[in-house]
Amino acid sequence: MTITLDGSSLTVEKLVAIARDNEKVQLAPKVLERIKVCRAMLEDKLAKKEIMYGTNTGIGEFSEKILNDDQVKEFQRYLIYNHAAGIGDPAPIEHVRAALAGRINVHAHGNSGCRPEITLTMVEMLNKGVTPVVCQKGSVGASGDLAPMAQAALLLLGEGEAFYNGEQLPGAEAMRRAGIEIPGLQARDGLAAINGSNLLTAMSALHIYDMERFIKQAEIAAAMSIEALLGNMKPYNTKLHELRGFKGAITSAKNIAMMVEGSDLTTGKMKTKVQDAYSMRSTPQVVGAARDAIAYARLQVEIELNGVGDNPIFVPEMNLTLTGANFQGSPVSLPMDMAGIAITMVCVLSERRLNRLTNPALSQGLPDFLAHEPGFYSGMMLSQYTADHLIVEQRILSAPASIQSIPAAADQEDFVSMGMNTALKNGQILDNAYGILGIEFMAAAQAMDFREFAKGKGTQTAHDVIRKHVEHLEVDRPLYNDHNKMKALVKSGGILEEVEKTIGSLG
Repeated sequence: MTITLDGSSLTVEKLVAIARDNEKVQLAPKVLERIKVCRAMLEDKLAKKEIMYGTNTGIGEFSEKILNDDQVKEFQRYLIYNHAAGIGDPAPIEHVRAALAGRINVHAHGNSGCRPEITLTMVEMLNKGVTPVVCQKGSVGASGDLAPMAQAALLLLGEGEAFYNGEQLPGAEAMRRAGIEIPGLQARDGLAAINGSNLLTAMSALHIYDMERFIKQAEIAAAMSIEALLGNMKPYNTKLHELRGFKGAITSAKNIAMMVEGSDLTTGKMKTKVQDAYSMRSTPQVVGAARDAIAYARLQVEIELNGVGDNPIFVPEMNLTLTGANFQGSPVSLPMDMAGIAITMVCVLSERRLNRLTNPALSQGLPDFLAHEPGFYSGMMLSQYTADHLIVEQRILSAPASIQSIPAAADQEDFVSMGMNTALKNGQILDNAYGILGIEFMAAAQAMDFREFAKGKGTQTAHDVIRKHVEHLEVDRPLYNDHNKMKALVKSGGILEEVEKTIGSLG
């Protein structure tokens, strides 16, 4: 289904569809008229020699340099050249597609001053599968994601490189094969194509989507481990959490209770402790706090996706040019730092439950390290080592980037968000998280096999999905294949999908 970009209704889910499912996009009916009105205002101001940053002036430290008419015509080309200064491997295609969609949505407001041809060309690139090759590193997340967005904008000049039909091609060739006309760049066009935090915001939106699915899977894994450890179910009564008032905790407790519904553990048949360890009974409070943090990050990301992130900004109805810093990535980088920390926190809790499943002093009678012949076999002893490695790496990655500003442009840009660093490390945090949770799932399924009582409808479904990918550990075997299979399963969301088919949607 074609997604309409109107400047105000772009959601995380729509961006995922554009980026990952290659959904086509179109501009809302009134968008082109808004863009044309704004462009006419800009050209009128140019004709009257009104000073406008980045249009008839230099940029950054050179903002006081006034350009003559000939320089105005050529300036945008050299602006894109000198800003296309990134480094490293190409960003994933889904990240760049999402960034282009975000930039189109900025233009849709009619406040950027570019020609309609620039926006329409970006629409064609998305719809015909031409994705600029963009280095992952080089943005400081203020004045926008200048380096990567400039590298993308090279295609507007018929330069740079692009992915098309599975090939990496010169930009001009990719555009030719796709039948897209090169628009070139005139006054203001180049800066309007790059001056916003579109790539880091796009990456953050995709991460939010993945984080929300991960959190639900963390609750599924927790329910399996709690059941296998003969947990007391009182901590998962939603009334307890309603009395405190945190929305995330209420939802998390409800999900865990849904998972275990139907288990002998809920009927009083199984003897349980009066109070379990924090890693079990405080799961709703901890995972709930992560839920609330990620919900706030989603709110901020969607505001940015639908805002006017540019500089300068033109207001045709007031015949006004405003310069400021709406490119600044801090409104996204700060909450996304918190979201990354939230995922790490949930993983630390997961590893502590893994420890209880494998530690003979804490496992409520389960075999030592979940081995069939402890001492001769080591079972899942070494799985915890692997989880611990990933946890430590996540803790290192969880240092916030949003406070790591280094001044740029001769101190004209003396505070920057470093939001691209946030986005890049959140991708690594998520990658590790899939592995950590996969190991807990594997251990919980192994532990459930040793318990001879009726399991919850949800936990049993999750167990059965796991067993389609990883066999019960009867005798020791190399576990790296199992770990990688479980990591891939968590990343795919396969357990979540089957559980929700069985017990209904988790909150």
